[in-house]
Amino acid sequence: MDKVTSLAHRRLLRRRSTYAEAALWSYLRGRRVAGFKFSRQHPCGPFILDFFCAEQRLAVELDPGPRSGRRAAARDDRRRAFLAARGITVLCFSCDRVLRAPASVLTVIAFALGVDAGSPLH
Repeated sequence: MDKVTSLAHRRLLRRRSTYAEAALWSYLRGRRVAGFKFSRQHPCGPFILDFFCAEQRLAVELDPGPRSGRRAAARDDRRRAFLAARGITVLCFSCDRVLRAPASVLTVIAFALGVDAGSPLH
């Protein structure tokens, strides 16, 4: 396992999580969304997914803000292709949306999981 996906590195990312990541994790942890299990800072090849539901092959990523440049775009493209080749669906939300409208974020996640979004939380 390389440095990027090592357990120690993932633990460091958890400790340094943004407020939006911590807020979303409080909703996703403990099978609170329709009984689906999510893991946090999940390694997937050379990448680490913010949140991942293995049962449905669903990744939830938080975007802290706009990134620019060819390098960032190329990395994002490689990441998208890598995950798509493994059958992983990726949902991406801005940190601002998670903090301002968590119910809408949870509704989208529940829909992606194939759950009636009427009441995604247990």
